[in-house]
Amino acid sequence: MWIKSITRWIVAAALMLTCSVPVSAQSGQALPELHTHAQAAALIDVTSGRLLYSTHGDDELRIASLTKIMTAIVAIEHGDFKKPVKVSKNAFGKEGSSIYLKLGEEMTLENMLYGLMLRSGNDAATAIAEHVGGSEEGFVYLMNEEAKQLGLAHSHFANPHGLDADGHYSSANDMAKLTAYALHNPLFREIVKTPTKKAPNPNESWDYKWDNKNKMLRLYDGADGVKTGYTKKAFRCLVSSATRGGQQLVAVTLNDGDDWNDHGKMLDYGFEYFPLTSLMEKGEPVKGYDLVVSNSFQYPFGPSEKEKVENKLVLHQAAREGSADTSFGLRGEIQIYLEGRQIGTVPVYQKGSYLPELKGRNPVASTLASEHPGTFTGALSEVFKKLFLQ
Repeated sequence: MWIKSITRWIVAAALMLTCSVPVSAQSGQALPELHTHAQAAALIDVTSGRLLYSTHGDDELRIASLTKIMTAIVAIEHGDFKKPVKVSKNAFGKEGSSIYLKLGEEMTLENMLYGLMLRSGNDAATAIAEHVGGSEEGFVYLMNEEAKQLGLAHSHFANPHGLDADGHYSSANDMAKLTAYALHNPLFREIVKTPTKKAPNPNESWDYKWDNKNKMLRLYDGADGVKTGYTKKAFRCLVSSATRGGQQLVAVTLNDGDDWNDHGKMLDYGFEYFPLTSLMEKGEPVKGYDLVVSNSFQYPFGPSEKEKVENKLVLHQAAREGSADTSFGLRGEIQIYLEGRQIGTVPVYQKGSYLPELKGRNPVASTLASEHPGTFTGALSEVFKKLFLQ
Protein backbone atom coordinates (compact mmCIF):
# COMPACT_ATOMS: atom_id res chain seq x y z
CA MET A 1 0.00 0.00 0.00
CA TRP A 2 2.84 2.42 0.85
CA ILE A 3 4.44 1.75 -2.53
CA LYS A 4 1.15 2.62 -4.24
CA SER A 5 0.94 5.85 -2.25
CA ILE A 6 4.48 6.83 -3.26
CA THR A 7 3.65 5.95 -6.86
CA ARG A 8 0.58 8.17 -6.97
CA TRP A 9 2.47 11.05 -5.34
CA ILE A 10 5.22 10.85 -7.96
CA VAL A 11 2.67 10.85 -10.79
CA ALA A 12 0.72 13.77 -9.32
CA ALA A 13 3.90 15.79 -8.75
CA ALA A 14 5.00 15.19 -12.33
CA LEU A 15 1.60 16.25 -13.63
CA MET A 16 1.70 19.50 -11.68
CA LEU A 17 5.29 20.12 -12.81
CA THR A 18 4.73 19.55 -16.51
CA CYS A 19 1.20 20.87 -16.92
CA SER A 20 1.46 24.29 -15.32
CA VAL A 21 1.47 26.45 -18.47
CA PRO A 22 0.34 25.78 -22.06
CA VAL A 23 3.39 25.19 -24.20
CA SER A 24 2.21 27.14 -27.22
CA ALA A 25 2.64 30.31 -25.17
CA GLN A 26 6.27 29.45 -24.32
CA SER A 27 7.71 28.30 -27.62
CA GLY A 28 10.37 30.55 -29.03
CA GLN A 29 9.03 30.04 -32.56
CA ALA A 30 5.51 31.06 -33.61
CA LEU A 31 3.14 28.18 -34.15
CA PRO A 32 0.12 28.24 -36.47
CA GLU A 33 -3.11 29.15 -34.73
CA LEU A 34 -5.42 26.32 -33.74
CA HIS A 35 -9.12 27.08 -33.60
CA THR A 36 -11.98 24.91 -32.33
CA HIS A 37 -15.70 25.40 -31.76
CA ALA A 38 -15.31 24.49 -28.08
CA GLN A 39 -16.04 26.61 -25.05
CA ALA A 40 -12.84 25.14 -23.58
CA ALA A 41 -10.20 22.79 -24.99
CA ALA A 42 -6.88 21.16 -24.10
CA LEU A 43 -4.32 18.88 -25.71
CA ILE A 44 -1.77 16.85 -23.72
CA ASP A 45 1.09 14.44 -24.38
CA VAL A 46 0.49 11.29 -22.33
CA THR A 47 4.11 10.25 -21.83
CA SER A 48 5.36 13.55 -20.46
CA GLY A 49 2.13 15.12 -19.18
CA ARG A 50 2.95 18.30 -21.11
CA LEU A 51 0.03 20.51 -22.15
CA LEU A 52 0.55 21.28 -25.82
CA TYR A 53 -2.51 23.50 -26.31
CA SER A 54 -5.11 25.06 -24.05
CA THR A 55 -7.86 27.62 -24.45
CA HIS A 56 -10.01 28.53 -21.43
CA GLY A 57 -8.39 25.41 -20.02
CA ASP A 58 -9.03 26.20 -16.34
CA ASP A 59 -12.65 27.32 -16.74
CA GLU A 60 -14.85 25.27 -14.41
CA LEU A 61 -17.58 23.74 -16.57
CA ARG A 62 -20.07 20.89 -16.65
CA ILE A 63 -18.50 17.73 -18.09
CA ALA A 64 -21.43 15.30 -18.44
CA SER A 65 -20.27 11.68 -18.84
CA LEU A 66 -16.59 12.60 -19.04
CA THR A 67 -17.08 12.13 -15.30
CA LYS A 68 -16.89 8.40 -15.93
CA ILE A 69 -13.16 8.66 -16.66
CA MET A 70 -12.70 9.43 -12.97
CA THR A 71 -15.28 6.79 -12.00
CA ALA A 72 -13.42 4.13 -13.97
CA ILE A 73 -9.92 4.85 -12.68
CA VAL A 74 -11.09 5.10 -9.05
CA ALA A 75 -12.95 1.79 -9.39
CA ILE A 76 -9.93 0.13 -11.00
CA GLU A 77 -7.60 1.35 -8.26
CA HIS A 78 -9.89 0.46 -5.36
CA GLY A 79 -11.91 -2.52 -6.60
CA ASP A 80 -11.45 -6.21 -7.40
CA PHE A 81 -11.98 -6.72 -11.16
CA LYS A 82 -13.37 -10.25 -10.78
CA LYS A 83 -15.80 -9.65 -7.92
CA PRO A 84 -19.51 -9.48 -8.77
CA VAL A 85 -21.29 -6.15 -8.52
CA LYS A 86 -24.97 -6.35 -7.54
CA VAL A 87 -27.48 -3.94 -9.05
CA SER A 88 -29.38 -2.08 -6.33
CA LYS A 89 -32.74 -0.34 -6.53
CA ASN A 90 -30.88 2.96 -6.77
CA ALA A 91 -28.85 1.79 -9.77
CA PHE A 92 -31.71 0.00 -11.52
CA GLY A 93 -33.40 2.19 -14.09
CA LYS A 94 -31.12 5.18 -13.48
CA GLU A 95 -32.10 8.07 -15.74
CA GLY A 96 -30.12 8.86 -18.85
CA SER A 97 -27.91 6.50 -20.84
CA SER A 98 -28.06 2.89 -19.65
CA ILE A 99 -26.88 -0.65 -20.28
CA TYR A 100 -30.28 -1.84 -18.99
CA LEU A 101 -29.17 -3.80 -15.96
CA LYS A 102 -31.91 -5.58 -14.05
CA LEU A 103 -32.66 -5.20 -10.34
CA GLY A 104 -30.57 -7.68 -8.35
CA GLU A 105 -28.47 -8.66 -11.38
CA GLU A 106 -24.80 -9.45 -10.78
CA MET A 107 -21.91 -8.74 -13.12
CA THR A 108 -18.16 -8.66 -12.56
CA LEU A 109 -16.68 -5.24 -11.94
CA GLU A 110 -14.49 -5.64 -15.02
CA ASN A 111 -17.44 -6.26 -17.34
CA MET A 112 -19.42 -3.47 -15.74
CA LEU A 113 -16.52 -1.09 -16.42
CA TYR A 114 -16.83 -1.92 -20.12
CA GLY A 115 -20.54 -1.08 -19.98
CA LEU A 116 -19.67 2.13 -18.17
CA MET A 117 -17.10 3.36 -20.69
CA LEU A 118 -18.38 1.95 -24.01
CA ARG A 119 -22.10 2.67 -23.54
CA SER A 120 -21.88 5.31 -20.79
CA GLY A 121 -24.27 3.38 -18.56
CA ASN A 122 -25.49 5.53 -15.68
CA ASP A 123 -26.90 2.38 -14.07
CA ALA A 124 -23.42 0.83 -14.27
CA ALA A 125 -21.85 3.97 -12.79
CA THR A 126 -24.20 3.90 -9.81
CA ALA A 127 -23.77 0.16 -9.21
CA ILE A 128 -19.98 0.47 -9.41
CA ALA A 129 -19.98 3.41 -7.00
CA GLU A 130 -22.10 1.59 -4.42
CA HIS A 131 -19.98 -1.55 -4.73
CA VAL A 132 -16.54 0.09 -4.51
CA GLY A 133 -17.36 2.99 -2.19
CA GLY A 134 -19.91 1.28 0.05
CA SER A 135 -22.40 3.94 -1.05
CA GLU A 136 -22.64 6.49 -3.83
CA GLU A 137 -21.58 9.18 -1.35
CA GLY A 138 -18.60 7.11 -0.23
CA PHE A 139 -17.45 6.67 -3.80
CA VAL A 140 -17.84 10.38 -4.57
CA TYR A 141 -15.55 11.03 -1.61
CA LEU A 142 -12.94 8.76 -3.24
CA MET A 143 -13.34 10.63 -6.52
CA ASN A 144 -12.66 13.98 -4.89
CA GLU A 145 -9.71 12.58 -2.94
CA GLU A 146 -8.24 11.30 -6.20
CA ALA A 147 -8.71 14.74 -7.73
CA LYS A 148 -6.81 16.31 -4.83
CA GLN A 149 -3.95 13.82 -5.09
CA LEU A 150 -3.62 14.46 -8.82
CA GLY A 151 -3.65 18.22 -8.34
CA LEU A 152 -6.91 18.77 -10.23
CA ALA A 153 -7.57 22.20 -8.75
CA HIS A 154 -10.57 23.00 -10.96
CA SER A 155 -12.57 19.81 -10.42
CA HIS A 156 -15.22 18.70 -7.97
CA PHE A 157 -17.49 15.69 -8.26
CA ALA A 158 -21.02 15.25 -6.91
CA ASN A 159 -21.88 11.91 -8.54
CA PRO A 160 -20.23 9.03 -10.47
CA HIS A 161 -22.20 9.38 -13.73
CA GLY A 162 -22.10 13.05 -14.74
CA LEU A 163 -25.78 13.97 -14.69
CA ASP A 164 -26.05 17.73 -14.12
CA ALA A 165 -25.74 18.65 -10.45
CA ASP A 166 -24.65 21.66 -8.42
CA GLY A 167 -21.01 21.42 -7.42
CA HIS A 168 -20.20 18.94 -10.20
CA TYR A 169 -17.62 20.33 -12.62
CA SER A 170 -14.15 20.10 -14.07
CA SER A 171 -12.00 21.88 -16.63
CA ALA A 172 -10.45 20.99 -19.97
CA ASN A 173 -6.94 21.06 -18.47
CA ASP A 174 -7.96 18.90 -15.51
CA MET A 175 -9.66 16.35 -17.75
CA ALA A 176 -6.53 16.19 -19.90
CA LYS A 177 -4.33 15.58 -16.84
CA LEU A 178 -6.73 12.99 -15.42
CA THR A 179 -6.92 11.10 -18.70
CA ALA A 180 -3.14 11.14 -19.18
CA TYR A 181 -2.85 9.63 -15.71
CA ALA A 182 -5.56 7.02 -16.32
CA LEU A 183 -4.07 5.90 -19.64
CA HIS A 184 -1.01 4.60 -17.81
CA ASN A 185 -3.26 1.95 -16.27
CA PRO A 186 -3.34 -1.18 -18.49
CA LEU A 187 -6.99 -2.10 -17.80
CA PHE A 188 -8.26 1.44 -18.36
CA ARG A 189 -6.24 1.69 -21.56
CA GLU A 190 -7.63 -1.62 -22.83
CA ILE A 191 -11.25 -0.77 -22.03
CA VAL A 192 -11.38 2.64 -23.70
CA LYS A 193 -9.87 1.44 -26.99
CA THR A 194 -12.25 -1.55 -27.31
CA PRO A 195 -14.66 -1.17 -30.27
CA THR A 196 -17.10 -3.89 -29.16
CA LYS A 197 -17.44 -5.95 -26.00
CA LYS A 198 -19.55 -8.99 -25.13
CA ALA A 199 -20.42 -9.92 -21.55
CA PRO A 200 -22.47 -12.76 -20.03
CA ASN A 201 -26.14 -12.01 -19.46
CA PRO A 202 -27.53 -14.03 -16.52
CA ASN A 203 -31.14 -13.23 -17.38
CA GLU A 204 -31.27 -14.08 -21.08
CA SER A 205 -30.01 -16.69 -23.54
CA TRP A 206 -27.98 -14.04 -25.34
CA ASP A 207 -24.91 -12.12 -24.20
CA TYR A 208 -24.68 -8.40 -23.74
CA LYS A 209 -23.01 -6.71 -26.70
CA TRP A 210 -21.79 -3.14 -26.36
CA ASP A 211 -20.53 -1.06 -29.27
CA ASN A 212 -18.33 1.86 -28.30
CA LYS A 213 -20.08 5.23 -28.72
CA ASN A 214 -16.76 6.94 -29.41
CA LYS A 215 -16.75 7.54 -33.19
CA MET A 216 -13.14 8.71 -33.08
CA LEU A 217 -12.13 5.06 -32.95
CA ARG A 218 -13.45 4.80 -36.51
CA LEU A 219 -12.84 8.31 -37.78
CA TYR A 220 -9.21 8.94 -36.82
CA ASP A 221 -6.17 6.87 -37.73
CA GLY A 222 -4.50 5.64 -34.53
CA ALA A 223 -7.41 6.56 -32.22
CA ASP A 224 -7.50 4.51 -29.01
CA GLY A 225 -10.01 6.19 -26.65
CA VAL A 226 -11.54 7.70 -24.58
CA LYS A 227 -15.07 9.00 -23.68
CA THR A 228 -18.07 10.90 -25.02
CA GLY A 229 -20.46 13.01 -22.96
CA TYR A 230 -23.66 15.00 -23.31
CA THR A 231 -26.35 16.59 -21.18
CA LYS A 232 -28.75 19.44 -21.98
CA LYS A 233 -26.68 21.80 -19.84
CA ALA A 234 -23.15 20.54 -20.57
CA PHE A 235 -23.81 20.07 -24.30
CA ARG A 236 -21.35 17.94 -26.31
CA CYS A 237 -18.17 16.96 -24.46
CA LEU A 238 -15.43 14.68 -25.71
CA VAL A 239 -12.08 13.24 -24.64
CA SER A 240 -10.20 11.41 -27.36
CA SER A 241 -6.78 9.79 -27.55
CA ALA A 242 -4.60 8.57 -30.40
CA THR A 243 -1.17 7.00 -30.80
CA ARG A 244 1.16 7.48 -33.74
CA GLY A 245 4.85 6.66 -33.95
CA GLY A 246 4.95 5.67 -30.29
CA GLN A 247 3.47 8.99 -29.13
CA GLN A 248 0.05 9.14 -27.46
CA LEU A 249 -1.94 12.38 -27.25
CA VAL A 250 -5.21 13.26 -25.52
CA ALA A 251 -7.59 15.96 -26.76
CA VAL A 252 -10.39 17.46 -24.65
CA THR A 253 -13.28 19.69 -25.69
CA LEU A 254 -16.14 20.97 -23.56
CA ASN A 255 -19.31 22.29 -25.21
CA ASP A 256 -18.24 21.73 -28.81
CA GLY A 257 -20.83 21.25 -31.54
CA ASP A 258 -18.22 20.06 -34.05
CA ASP A 259 -16.12 17.92 -31.75
CA TRP A 260 -15.27 15.03 -34.09
CA ASN A 261 -13.63 17.38 -36.60
CA ASP A 262 -12.06 19.57 -33.95
CA HIS A 263 -10.42 16.57 -32.28
CA GLY A 264 -8.94 15.47 -35.58
CA LYS A 265 -7.41 18.94 -36.03
CA MET A 266 -6.10 19.04 -32.46
CA LEU A 267 -4.47 15.62 -32.64
CA ASP A 268 -2.93 16.39 -36.03
CA TYR A 269 -1.55 19.63 -34.56
CA GLY A 270 0.09 17.81 -31.66
CA PHE A 271 1.66 15.08 -33.74
CA GLU A 272 3.01 17.56 -36.31
CA TYR A 273 4.36 20.32 -34.08
CA PHE A 274 5.24 18.50 -30.85
CA PRO A 275 6.75 15.11 -31.79
CA LEU A 276 8.01 12.96 -28.93
CA THR A 277 11.81 13.15 -28.97
CA SER A 278 14.36 11.05 -27.09
CA LEU A 279 17.00 12.88 -25.04
CA MET A 280 18.76 9.95 -23.37
CA GLU A 281 18.59 6.17 -23.26
CA LYS A 282 18.70 3.75 -20.34
CA GLY A 283 22.28 2.69 -19.52
CA GLU A 284 23.80 5.64 -21.38
CA PRO A 285 27.04 6.79 -19.68
CA VAL A 286 27.27 10.19 -18.03
CA LYS A 287 30.18 11.99 -19.65
CA GLY A 288 33.11 12.49 -17.26
CA TYR A 289 31.68 10.23 -14.51
CA ASP A 290 31.56 6.52 -13.71
CA LEU A 291 27.77 6.75 -13.87
CA VAL A 292 24.90 5.70 -16.15
CA VAL A 293 21.35 6.97 -16.51
CA SER A 294 18.73 4.59 -15.14
CA ASN A 295 16.06 5.02 -17.80
CA SER A 296 15.29 6.75 -21.06
CA PHE A 297 13.74 10.20 -21.28
CA GLN A 298 11.42 11.49 -24.00
CA TYR A 299 9.68 14.83 -24.35
CA PRO A 300 7.45 16.50 -26.95
CA PHE A 301 9.46 19.47 -28.16
CA GLY A 302 8.01 22.30 -30.20
CA PRO A 303 9.91 23.99 -33.03
CA SER A 304 13.50 24.93 -32.05
CA GLU A 305 12.97 23.92 -28.42
CA LYS A 306 15.31 20.93 -28.19
CA GLU A 307 18.34 23.18 -28.71
CA LYS A 308 17.37 25.11 -25.56
CA VAL A 309 17.51 22.08 -23.24
CA GLU A 310 20.01 22.16 -20.37
CA ASN A 311 20.96 19.18 -18.19
CA LYS A 312 22.20 19.59 -14.61
CA LEU A 313 23.86 16.70 -12.76
CA VAL A 314 23.03 16.75 -9.05
CA LEU A 315 24.96 14.20 -6.95
CA HIS A 316 24.01 12.97 -3.51
CA GLN A 317 26.38 13.97 -0.72
CA ALA A 318 27.89 10.49 -0.40
CA ALA A 319 28.62 10.41 -4.11
CA ARG A 320 30.22 13.87 -3.99
CA GLU A 321 32.44 12.80 -1.11
CA GLY A 322 33.40 9.56 -2.83
CA SER A 323 32.10 7.37 -0.01
CA ALA A 324 29.73 4.43 -0.07
CA ASP A 325 26.05 4.98 0.60
CA THR A 326 22.97 2.82 1.10
CA SER A 327 21.10 3.78 -2.07
CA PHE A 328 21.70 0.50 -3.96
CA GLY A 329 23.86 2.27 -6.53
CA LEU A 330 21.74 5.44 -6.83
CA ARG A 331 24.19 8.37 -6.90
CA GLY A 332 22.07 11.33 -7.90
CA GLU A 333 20.00 12.64 -10.78
CA ILE A 334 20.09 14.61 -13.97
CA GLN A 335 17.66 17.52 -13.85
CA ILE A 336 16.42 18.53 -17.29
CA TYR A 337 15.49 22.15 -18.00
CA LEU A 338 13.83 23.87 -20.95
CA GLU A 339 14.29 27.64 -20.96
CA GLY A 340 14.91 27.60 -17.21
CA ARG A 341 11.87 25.45 -16.37
CA GLN A 342 12.44 21.92 -15.09
CA ILE A 343 10.70 19.39 -17.33
CA GLY A 344 12.02 16.14 -15.89
CA THR A 345 14.45 14.19 -13.75
CA VAL A 346 16.40 11.04 -14.56
CA PRO A 347 18.24 9.14 -11.79
CA VAL A 348 21.90 8.21 -12.28
CA TYR A 349 23.50 5.04 -10.87
CA GLN A 350 27.01 3.77 -10.33
CA LYS A 351 28.11 1.90 -13.44
CA GLY A 352 27.42 -1.82 -12.98
CA SER A 353 24.54 -1.28 -10.51
CA TYR A 354 21.10 -2.84 -10.89
CA LEU A 355 18.92 -0.42 -12.86
CA PRO A 356 15.24 -0.63 -11.84
CA GLU A 357 13.03 -1.87 -14.65
CA LEU A 358 10.16 0.16 -16.03
CA LYS A 359 7.47 -2.46 -16.53
CA GLY A 360 5.35 -2.56 -19.64
CA ARG A 361 4.21 0.78 -20.97
CA ASN A 362 3.76 2.56 -17.65
CA PRO A 363 5.56 4.38 -19.05
CA VAL A 364 8.72 4.13 -21.12
CA ALA A 365 10.87 7.21 -20.64
CA SER A 366 8.46 9.42 -18.81
CA THR A 367 8.38 12.22 -16.30
CA LEU A 368 4.91 10.89 -15.53
CA ALA A 369 6.24 7.44 -14.64
CA SER A 370 4.61 5.83 -11.64
CA GLU A 371 7.64 3.54 -11.43
CA HIS A 372 10.23 6.26 -11.96
CA PRO A 373 12.78 5.85 -9.12
CA GLY A 374 13.86 9.48 -9.05
CA THR A 375 14.61 9.49 -5.30
CA PHE A 376 16.21 7.20 -2.77
CA THR A 377 12.69 6.20 -1.64
CA GLY A 378 11.79 5.32 -5.21
CA ALA A 379 14.94 3.26 -5.66
CA LEU A 380 14.37 1.51 -2.33
CA SER A 381 10.81 0.62 -3.30
CA GLU A 382 12.07 -0.87 -6.58
CA VAL A 383 14.59 -3.06 -4.76
CA PHE A 384 11.95 -4.05 -2.22
CA LYS A 385 9.62 -5.16 -5.00
CA LYS A 386 12.43 -7.07 -6.76
CA LEU A 387 13.42 -8.92 -3.60
CA PHE A 388 10.02 -9.64 -2.04
CA LEU A 389 7.17 -9.17 -4.53
CA GLN A 390 8.35 -11.11 -7.57
